[in-house]
Amino acid sequence: MQLRYNYRVYPTPVQQASLARAFGCARVVFNDGLRARQQAREAGEAYLSDGDLSKRVITQAKQTPEREWLGEVSAVVLQQALADLNVAYRNFFTSISGKRQGRKVAPPRFRSRKDNRQAIRFTANARFKVLDNGRLRLPKIGDLAVRWSRHLPAAPTSVTVIRDAAGRYFASFVVVAADDPLPPVDAEVGIDLGLTHFAVLSNGKKVAAPKLLRRAARKLRRLQQDLSRKQRGSNNRKKAVVKVARAHTRVADSRRDWQHQLSTRIIRDNQAVYVENLCVVGLGRTRLAKSVHDAGWAQFVQMLEYKAARRGRTFAKTNRFLPTSQTCSTCGRIDGPKPLSVRSWTCPCGTVHDRDVNAARNILAAGRAESLNACGAQVRPAPLPAPRREAGIRPDAVRSTRSVEGISVP
Repeated sequence: MQLRYNYRVYPTPVQQASLARAFGCARVVFNDGLRARQQAREAGEAYLSDGDLSKRVITQAKQTPEREWLGEVSAVVLQQALADLNVAYRNFFTSISGKRQGRKVAPPRFRSRKDNRQAIRFTANARFKVLDNGRLRLPKIGDLAVRWSRHLPAAPTSVTVIRDAAGRYFASFVVVAADDPLPPVDAEVGIDLGLTHFAVLSNGKKVAAPKLLRRAARKLRRLQQDLSRKQRGSNNRKKAVVKVARAHTRVADSRRDWQHQLSTRIIRDNQAVYVENLCVVGLGRTRLAKSVHDAGWAQFVQMLEYKAARRGRTFAKTNRFLPTSQTCSTCGRIDGPKPLSVRSWTCPCGTVHDRDVNAARNILAAGRAESLNACGAQVRPAPLPAPRREAGIRPDAVRSTRSVEGISVP
């Protein structure tokens, strides 16, 4: 399994200038390649192949006075920027042809130096190296100081240097790590994700939502007001932009850390984990959009999925159209839709249900049924000889003309 390990790096001012030069060169190559393909399409010419495009915007461009400064950075950085463009085009083509599942992918757009995120990638061909003293050596940049929060499980195959909106630098290593299964346990759990309680487990446990964005709303509002008062293009406005970005990154980092701890605990304590396949994009268009994005359900489900795959656990998503909040987990009766204000209800069978706990139990039952069905288990009850009194209509019986929904009733 391929995993990413992110570490904070602290380049010197000279190294920051070298990184900025590399970011700019990669951006120029990407934009030149995109412009060349657009011009070829407008002229009615054939689609430029990857090799021809590389010769035009890298090899031949370095020999011109306008682009000779491309030779100041590693050639691998330029090749990887062009590889990103090729991948973006392939994703776009497979999306419009229907071969790619999920949402439609837009065509690639031009990159800007004002983008919040700047990144360059070094592969093994660049011969980057992690030195014995803990520094990261990158070609034509130098030895970067890295804050190692943990050891890499294997030798990295590539490293991406990222500069975020807050001005922080990160090194993201891609590592091919072997699976590390945990000892098997007997527990299984269904999870109902919500807003008041971030996660409600089928065993009755409720995890309160941290609501980190809501807590930081007052500070974010004040920083955003300060930003709006600054004159456009001034240095004070640039400083205010960085302050707003740092506040948002603090919220995002806190949310990610909290979700990592919760997902690790759930995967460690349960052999199988089942969640509902929520349409987060659709919910993000409702009046609850801010709370939905603050919860970060999609990121949490992604963590559960890859951690379960690596730790030897079972993970599955149930059908999003199942009426989990309307079905009694005891008798299976569907009691009809209920507004969000109804948090508990009583089934005609006499069972009093907590809305979220009942939904989590139904998710667990649906997940178990789907997993058994996928393994080839018996779905329908096995055939049994019916009692004589239930063997059907006797030949000498008189069929009634009354019918209910097309079914004759004797």
